[in-house]
Parts: sequence; C-alpha cells; structure tokens
Amino acid sequence: MSRRLLVTGGAGFIGSAFCEYWSAAYPQDRVVVLDALTYAGNLTNLTALIHQGLRFVRAEIGDTPSVLALLQAERIDTLVNFAAETHVDRSIDDPRAFVRTNVLGTQGLLEAARAHALRDGSPFRFHHISTDEVYGTLGPADPPFTEQHPYAPRSPYAASKAAADHLVRAYGVTYGLAYTISNCSNNYGPRQYPEKLLPLFILNLLAGRMLPVYGDGLQVRDWLHVRDHCRAIDLILGAAAGQTYNIGGGCELANLRIIERLCELVDGEIGRDASLATRFPDCPASRGRRCRELIQFVRDRPGHDRRYAIDARKIERELGFRPEITLEEGLATTFAWYLQHEDWWREILARGDPAAVRVGA
Repeated sequence: MSRRLLVTGGAGFIGSAFCEYWSAAYPQDRVVVLDALTYAGNLTNLTALIHQGLRFVRAEIGDTPSVLALLQAERIDTLVNFAAETHVDRSIDDPRAFVRTNVLGTQGLLEAARAHALRDGSPFRFHHISTDEVYGTLGPADPPFTEQHPYAPRSPYAASKAAADHLVRAYGVTYGLAYTISNCSNNYGPRQYPEKLLPLFILNLLAGRMLPVYGDGLQVRDWLHVRDHCRAIDLILGAAAGQTYNIGGGCELANLRIIERLCELVDGEIGRDASLATRFPDCPASRGRRCRELIQFVRDRPGHDRRYAIDARKIERELGFRPEITLEEGLATTFAWYLQHEDWWREILARGDPAAVRVGA
C-alpha cells in the first residue's frame, strides 16, 4: 500500500535528503513537506521534488490548528519530524529559540498528531528525529551510548532535544500515540548548512580562510552519511511502534583528524585540477601549498562534550541496518557536491550570517 507522509523540517539538510531518498524509493507515495523556512531551511533543496509532485507548506510545527488541518486534508498516515534548531553554538547564544522550536514546537506537533490519530482512527506513525547529544559526554574508555543510556544533556540544544524525546514518549504512554524515536550521530553530506564543521571548513578552504578548531581538536564524534541515515529511518518506519533506535556511522574520529583528512582531499583534488585552481585561487592547494596550514586552534566553547559514540547493535540486530558509505567515499562525494553547487552556497554566504564563517561543530 502507498503511504502518505508529512515531513516536517523537510527543507533542511537531513529532511530534504530524506524526501529525495523516499521519493526515489517509493514514487507511488504522497510526500508533503511542512517547513518554517528559518535560516537553515532552503526551498531550493526541494525544487526538483516539487516539480515531481511534492507539496510544500510553509508553517510552524507549533501551529497546532494549521498542522492538524494539513494532516486531515492530506490524510497523512506517517509523520517524520526533522524540524529543529540544531546548532550548539547558536543554542549557547540564544537558548530561548531552541526551547521554542524543539520543546514547545514538538509539543504542538504532537497535539496535532494526537488529534488526527484519534479522529481518523486509521494506522498512524509519529517518528521523531533526535540526537546522540541527549546522552551527554563519554570518557575515552567509556562504552558507547546504548538506547538505555541515561539522558545527561550538557548544552541548551541537547537539553531541548532531550525534552522533546521525553514528550514524544509521554504522548505514547499517556495517549497511545504510535511513535518511534531515532538518536543519530553526526550527519554530513550534500546541502548541509555551512555552520556545521564539514561544509564550513570546505568553504573556508576554498576561500583560503582559517579553519578554527575548538580547544585541542580531539573531541571525538561518530560520523554518519546522511544517505545512510535516511535508509535507517526507512527501516524504522517499518518496525514496531514504541521503539527507540540509535543510528551510528561506525566511524569514531576526532574533529582534528577529520579536518586533516578533508585538507588532504582538497590538496589532492585542487592540486591536480588546474580549472579548480583557477576557480578558487585563494585555496592554498591552488598555490601548491598544504591546506592544513589554515588550521588554527581557538578557545574551546563552554560545555564542549568530549566524546560521542553510538552503540548501534540494536538497529543492526532487529532491522538489519549497517552503514554502507565509508568516510572516504562520503567526504569525496560531499566535497564534489559543494564544488558543483557553488551558486547554492554563495547565496547563503551573501546573507552575511556570522555563524556561516565561524567554528562549525
């Protein structure tokens, strides 16, 4: 049977990747996107899909009456919630925006979903996208986060996502809303807004700007390509309700190490392509120098978690998920995407967003 999906936050990085994935895998399904188009939402991420029949609605997830009307009008049976404020640095600057969207917005969305599910009576699934940051931080020798790991958020962003997770579970227990939750590790890939580490550093490298690394750069993250993340969500939507799954890339790496790998990639790509050297003359590799010379260590941010690591054995055991895209392949294709879509990121940089030229993750 075909499904009818509402994807909230679908104009953002992961949301648009999911819409692209789902539309290719299940062309018979109806996909509707609701997005407020805040700074990280970009309607051009969905242009091709809109031409193919995807419906886009601009609205806030906390606008319960509007969301409920959309759920009813489109007879939605699956809601996938990507909508969130996600950048830790911004949460330190303005925690209120994160509470407003991630907590109150999620609660408003849940209210609409509850009313729709009760009124319609048909099978309905609410899937909520969360983060490994809700679990806090790990020491070098600590075992990775499992789904039973206690929540211990250490930034306003992580706390707001933890609160949203608790609300989703509470609506499941109290009102019988069929839900699933996934907690993923660091995503990367095409169309990621350049406040996050990899796209920020790609653009800085091309422009010859410094690569600002927090502290000693040895904060460890698990890296997951967005395409693998989308495959995992697909599997979860077919699983039983009431479950939580950790989604990891199986690639623990210190920030400094992934930056060094990125520098080596850019050295090779631009160093052997004269046309790229002409397009990006300020990149060190265009002048025969090493990109890593742009690395500069800066003061660490407050409450910076030292290590995240995902134990993804549950989703592998129960749903058969394993990441398929290696870091080497993922970095290469991501860099290639930014080279091929210069207009996309030039438009973002033209807005003068200060977060798009400072530390990313």
